[in-house]
This record gives sequence, structure tokens and C-alpha cells, in this order.
Amino acid sequence: MPVKRGFNNVKLSPDEASAFLDSKRGVRSMHEAAEWLAVRGIDDLECITPDLAGVARGKMMPAKKFTANTSLALPSALFMHTISGDYPEESGEFRYSPNDGDLKLVPDLSTLALVPWENDPTAQVICDVVDTAGAAVGYSPRNVLKRVMALYENQGWRPVVAPEIEFYLVSKNVDPDYPLVPPIGRSGRQIQSGQSYSIGGVNEFDELIDDIYDFSDAQGLEIDTLIHEEGAAQLEINLRHGNPLELADQVFMFKRTIREAALGQDIYATFMAKPIQGQPGSAMHIHQSVVDARSGRNVFSNEDGRASDLFYHFLGGMQRYVPCALIMMAPYVNSYRRLTYGMGAPTNNAWGYDNRTTAFRVPSSDAAGRRVENRLPSSDANPYLAIAASLACGYLGMMGKVKPGEPTDRTVNEDGEIELPRGLLEAVAAFEAEDAFREVFSREFVGTYAGVKRGEHETFMQVISPWEREFLLLQV
Repeated sequence: MPVKRGFNNVKLSPDEASAFLDSKRGVRSMHEAAEWLAVRGIDDLECITPDLAGVARGKMMPAKKFTANTSLALPSALFMHTISGDYPEESGEFRYSPNDGDLKLVPDLSTLALVPWENDPTAQVICDVVDTAGAAVGYSPRNVLKRVMALYENQGWRPVVAPEIEFYLVSKNVDPDYPLVPPIGRSGRQIQSGQSYSIGGVNEFDELIDDIYDFSDAQGLEIDTLIHEEGAAQLEINLRHGNPLELADQVFMFKRTIREAALGQDIYATFMAKPIQGQPGSAMHIHQSVVDARSGRNVFSNEDGRASDLFYHFLGGMQRYVPCALIMMAPYVNSYRRLTYGMGAPTNNAWGYDNRTTAFRVPSSDAAGRRVENRLPSSDANPYLAIAASLACGYLGMMGKVKPGEPTDRTVNEDGEIELPRGLLEAVAAFEAEDAFREVFSREFVGTYAGVKRGEHETFMQVISPWEREFLLLQV
């Protein structure tokens, strides 16, 4: 075990962890938050919110200023720029003005947690975004997910999700022109691919894994399992099932946690969908079920244990709408390098029982655990938007009684026609063409998100790739 760094990096005992979680769940008012911060000697507080890319934006302030009910504001422009920080030209329904005013941050005190990698006593809280009148801002990712969850609530349903997040560990690379390579493990050698479920592969990074567990414990984040995936130094963390908003918050916090733990070991952790040529891509699979809000019964199963009509309609909705919502699950040019043959990822909108080559897998389970795994989202996706999109597609299927195709037991991701958008602009066009999305996500989100994605493609087109220099420089 490495020597822990700073006040917040103390590993909690089981009793202390339990007390911490109880106290965290009890934070419901600013008065209670002040007590929570004082007991832990917190000096600084990070007030953060995810932007469209899932990047943490916000402000840091002294804890005493936070508890004095200081007004927090961010410029609306933060939700209208590309991943490279550029502001797109107006297009479609996208409108941007540099004179747009501030938006207010409203802390969700139930998310108050330590920042265990900081040397000074520091805490963090996730914030919602509202306008100056206090209304939810429709294009902010947390509000998009809340809007979709409200659709379920209005039907007396409660969606349940369990994300699985894959990522790569790579050696530090400060020059983007050089390819990424796996880091050196404790054996002194670079780990190779083909290490799926290898305990030895995980043990190569024991100290990093210990830090991830310790940091997660300190924040109240619950890891279900951790495995080594197929790629070289590719790991996967599975989270326990639960409320979609809480799980999206956890993925948001886990990404920060894993990156910080890796930096502490002098390596990078990356959630790029396809960071290394010739290696498998990284996914964020989403397991989904729906329960009756009153009884807690899984509505995907009838009382006799057989699959219900709602289950099949959910699948039908996934098949019908997910290709149009793919831009929310595969948001970058790089994402579509994963969704191609030979990468182990789906290239279709098929479904099947325990068939990992389909987009929508129905894992083996009892009636109470019947669920649908969406295997299309990549790990680069904003978790709030990916979960919102997946649940919205299932909801539209249930409300429209959409019938799915027949299940398949064949391998369907190695040949044949790719049944999904093949690139970013095609995905944006499909997204904008689906009128139902303006209702479930809001018109302002659809317009803003599509405009930002078109802007990112324009930024990408300004870069000359090694492939172009290799094959075009002296031959055309």
C-alpha cells in the first residue's frame, strides 16, 4: 500500500464508513451541511455540475462562504461550447449569443462528499442548474435525466439501472501526435491484451486499485465488481443497481476518482471509446429494468414469471429509437471507431437472450431480475445523457406499444450491414429528425446538443491525421 496523501486520504473502518454514509444521507438542509463540514474540518468546497460532455464545471470556495447561502452562478455559455472549448456557428435550432446571462447553481446536498485525493480537507457537492427565475434549465444534463425519470413517475413506474464502465490505463503522453501505450505494471513489463478476467492482470496495478477503493469508500461510492477486460490494461468497474440519477452521479464521480487515482500513480486513465489502435473499445453498458412504484414488482415480468408485454415493448422501443438517439451514447468522432467490425462492440440494433454480439442483451435471470442491457453506449458518453437516452427509448416503446423483432442467437457483429449511424454527422441528423425527442428531452436540449456536436465535427475536420500523411502525402 502506498503512503496516503493528505487529510482526506485516510481509509475509513467499516464502522466509520457506515456512520459516514448515514450522516451523508441525513444532509438535507444547509444547517446540517454546516455541521457535516465542521465535523470533518473541511476548508474548501467544490460546487460542480456536469456540462454536456460530462466535464465537471463549477466553483471552489471556502466552506464558510458556502454555508452562508452565497449565490452561485455560471455563464450559460459553458453549456454551448465544444469539447475543445470552441463556440459553434448557429445552425438548425442551435442559437448562441455571447451576451447570454448567468445560470444559478443549486447544490443537491444529498451528494455532499469528501474529495479524498486533495491534500487539504476538501468536499464536493453536485449542483443542479436553474435560470434566474428558478426554473430548471432544459439543456443541462442532470435536468435532462430528471425530465425522463418524471415521465416514468407519471405512469407509476420507477426505472432501475446498473452501469458498467470500461477504461484504459496508459502511460503518460503529453504529445497528442504519439500513440498511447499501456503502462508498466508491477512486473516491470507492459501488460498485453487477451487478459479478460485475469486476476494477474488486475494485480499488475495493485496500488492503483487500492487507491480507487479507498477513494471510493471515502466518497460513499459502492463498487460491485472490478475486472480486467480484453484490452491491454483495460479495466471495468460494475456499479450496483439503483436510482438512475444517483447512478449517473456515481459514474460522474467515479470518472474523476479513477483519473485522480491514476495520476497519483504517474499514469493516465482514459475513457475514450477507442484510445488504442488494434485494441477493443471501451463501453458503458447500461442494465435497465422498470418496477411498479407502489408494489416494487418488476413490470418486465408477469405474476406467472413470464415476460410481460411491457418488457417486449421496452425492447421494441430500444430497437426503434436508439439508432436515432445514438449521438447521446456515442458523442464523439472517436466513438464510432468502436462501433465497427472486429472491436467486440455491437454494430446492429438486434436483441437476444444472453447474446453479447447484440445491441440489446437480455441476461439470464429470474423473473424479479429480468432486465435489458444496452451495450451500445461508449465510456466517453456523459452518463446523465446516455442513461436518459436509453430510458427514453424504452419509455417511448412502452407508451407506443412498439413490437420488437425476433431475438437472435447468431453472431451479428462481425459481418453484414452495420445498422447504426456510421459517423457523428449522420448520428446528429438522425437525432434531429426524431420528433419524439423534442418532447421527452425538450426542444432546447435537442437544438443545443445537435449544434454543439456539429461544431465538434467542424473542429475535428481542421486536424490532419497520420493516415492522411501516410497515404496521401506522396501518392495523390
